[in-house]
Amino acid sequence: MANFFKDNDDLQFYFHEAIDWAPLVEVTEFGYRTAEGFKSPGEAVTFYREVAESVGELAATQIAPRAALIDKEDNRIENGEVVMGPSMNAVFAAIKEAELHRLCLPRELGGLNAPLLLYFLSGEMIARADVSVMTHHSFHGGMAMAMLAYSIHEGSTKLDLQNARIESTRFAEAIEEIARGDAWGCMDITESNAGSDMAALRTRAEVGPDGQFYLTGQKIFITSGHGKYHFVIARTEDAADPEDPFSGLGGLSMFLVKTYEDRPDGTRERFATIDRIEEKLGHHASVTAALSFDRTPAQLVGKRGEGFKYMLTLMNNARIGVGFECIGLAESAYRLANAYAQERRSMGKTIAQHEIIADMLDEMNTDIQALRALAVDAAICEEMYQKRAIFGRFAGGGGGDKDREMQRLRTRSRRLTPLLKYLAAEKAVEIARRAIQIHGGVGYTKDYGAEKLLRDAVVMPIYEGTSQIQSLMVMKDTLTSAIKRPSEFLSRIAETRLAAMRAPEVLDRRVARIQSLSLSAQQHLLTRTAAGKLRALSDLPLSDWRNALKKGWDPKRDFSLAMLHAERLTRLCADEAIAEILVAQAKRHPARRELAERFLDRAELRVRAVHEEITTTGGRILSLLGAVDR
Repeated sequence: MANFFKDNDDLQFYFHEAIDWAPLVEVTEFGYRTAEGFKSPGEAVTFYREVAESVGELAATQIAPRAALIDKEDNRIENGEVVMGPSMNAVFAAIKEAELHRLCLPRELGGLNAPLLLYFLSGEMIARADVSVMTHHSFHGGMAMAMLAYSIHEGSTKLDLQNARIESTRFAEAIEEIARGDAWGCMDITESNAGSDMAALRTRAEVGPDGQFYLTGQKIFITSGHGKYHFVIARTEDAADPEDPFSGLGGLSMFLVKTYEDRPDGTRERFATIDRIEEKLGHHASVTAALSFDRTPAQLVGKRGEGFKYMLTLMNNARIGVGFECIGLAESAYRLANAYAQERRSMGKTIAQHEIIADMLDEMNTDIQALRALAVDAAICEEMYQKRAIFGRFAGGGGGDKDREMQRLRTRSRRLTPLLKYLAAEKAVEIARRAIQIHGGVGYTKDYGAEKLLRDAVVMPIYEGTSQIQSLMVMKDTLTSAIKRPSEFLSRIAETRLAAMRAPEVLDRRVARIQSLSLSAQQHLLTRTAAGKLRALSDLPLSDWRNALKKGWDPKRDFSLAMLHAERLTRLCADEAIAEILVAQAKRHPARRELAERFLDRAELRVRAVHEEITTTGGRILSLLGAVDR
């Protein structure tokens, strides 16, 4: 029987060899303190494998065969409610029966208490079958986990420390409803005048005479927006002074909003209106809705002005999840293209034996394996950091090595997450487009399914933070780190240059060359930025220079060249991170050396080219922009 876990050797490598499950099991089982929990990593991993195999079979036998119908059966609005297609409903009946919505929830809340990493790996398999199914599925158990996380962060979850059990949590009723598969949640951020610019959000929440918050405004592009429970970002504070803590993003708060209630007589009372369903290029089975709130009752999450902070908590996991979705889609595109190329004959041999096609397939496969390495590392770091933070909050402790390890996990997750979201999204589009090219004319028809994969892929660089937003995050963090620790930055430059020439192992020398080019590109951007800053200081008294150099940075003015090259720097940093991960794998698992070499063969060429672009181009565009500004 078909199984998307058993047929994927690379996925199984991570599951059985590369992932160190022991620390992840320990934090997930809260230090093995619960009576009904697993008592050893081996016991837990046996269960995790059963889940992975079950999801792999479900994806291959229940979802993939319905993918074409799911794409064709349009969602619609009837009497103010969304009606999904029969194939999508059949898939979610199977998911509900498998109790996958319960996967990561604690046992005391009716869950299976599995790590988020297992959810992400499962998500890749579901996305390989149909990415719009995975998109909708993520707003079930994922939103229930968000409810628990928010309750923990705001202090409204009580824990029995002796037995390591949750005694109560604020959103328990909603969590249980979602876990049963009877409801789901969603995240409402975007508005018609505010996409990436959240400071422009206009939906308002005001306190009524009864002390209750009420929401008014419209949200658009809401994935799975026909759900019952909505986390909504709304403005609660006004500030005339830009220095006021409540100005811009500081004036936003997070709310949980119930958009309807089903009465015992079978009727439904709505508290928010579904205005429309967007007609999209792809992701046809995933509902994208516009909603209006008109003095809709809302529950404040956390404190006023903390909305952006709470949103980031959810976004980190969401972006990692999208990374795995992209890998699943890319895996589907590669396998479709490879299967066709192995059968289609041209000029006396299969097209898979033609050099150009063989090279394309090899690069597609290498990219997918590279992305999976990045995704697994990012997922582990983020989950370990979040769960150790929760563990420490309830159990006390910290300090010394524990604090340093927490900082390492947080820093690494922050480094890898935007790299994953950026590169996985961009590669999903590239690999899906190549799948059409390999199919030739039939790829442009709807008979083979390749065109559907491209339609589904195109949104990946847009949602959950555009590729450009991810690049700006990478640029800001990378250059800010160097500015804060210049001596460490210069030492790394010297070390990598030396290692590139003298490291005893050839793989280490190759990685060092990539690292050296990455640091050289960063140094170039910093040097140009500093030169511009020093020119701007010429009008200031010498006594004011130190303060201006330390505090007076204006990203829009001082980092213009870095912002221009942000995507190039992100691609460079992504290749650097993946090279480090794959070479480290090759040292622990000799069979992985072939993959590391295969990746480095392509990455070294890319990095040299991107380095050249960063260090030699950009002046013309900045001159044009400067002329426009004047």
